[in-house]
Amino acid sequence: MTDWSERMASGTKILHRQAVRIPLPDVDAERSLHENMMRIADAGQRKAELLDDPDVPLTEVYEDELAEMRQSFKHRLQQVAGEDYYNVATAYLDGERDDWVGALAAYYLECYYRLQERYTVDEQIFFLVILRYPDCFTVNLSFLSGDISDDAVRYESAKHLEADLDERAREQYYADCQYSQHEAAEYLRERVGCIRDAFPDPETTPVEQRQYGGFVHVTGRDGTTFSEILDSLSPDPNRFDDEISAPGLVPEGPETGRAKENYVADAEVEL
Repeated sequence: MTDWSERMASGTKILHRQAVRIPLPDVDAERSLHENMMRIADAGQRKAELLDDPDVPLTEVYEDELAEMRQSFKHRLQQVAGEDYYNVATAYLDGERDDWVGALAAYYLECYYRLQERYTVDEQIFFLVILRYPDCFTVNLSFLSGDISDDAVRYESAKHLEADLDERAREQYYADCQYSQHEAAEYLRERVGCIRDAFPDPETTPVEQRQYGGFVHVTGRDGTTFSEILDSLSPDPNRFDDEISAPGLVPEGPETGRAKENYVADAEVEL
């Protein structure tokens, strides 16, 4: 981990403000995308149910979500670069290879490592954008610092409280935390449909109705307070004018730039 961090610090400016662009050459590829997005939507629904369960600490809710995301990135790493993905990624960063496999391995592996710190580091904002275009889709995962906007739902975690409260104050604070988590659960239940709407089933949806779609997911923690945004995001139909035959890195795109301005004040990109 230390060795990787040193490599990233010295040579990864190329990864900043970048997204992964993946081609959609046929219905099979579209079906795979749809199924992956439904898994993300299902995970959001499961998170809402766990948030609403008073017997489940918030730390466990996020460990469940984090485990799912770690597995997803590890799967992507293995798909892109095989079991030797770490050496492929470091070879790219060390200038020993210059291809899309190495670039994507480095991108995914850094995201994988950053996720390890996601809920232990204050003021690090997780910012995910996935956008669908007629012949491809893009995935942009950023880690920011700044202030999440008032559009977010905010909820409290009793597990992260360090203050020494008396029994009565602690009971009241615990009740307030449960109420705020219930409100967050309701928010997620209402919003998770935007993921399903953005990536409909290609078997049942006409092609002209599934060419464009997307969503943005923002989460962060400041002390005991967690913030979260889940919203639809419209792709720019003029973003790409070239054909794509293989995955690769592209600039993050104007849609993501505007979303960062809308949802994170004074945003600074860490990745």
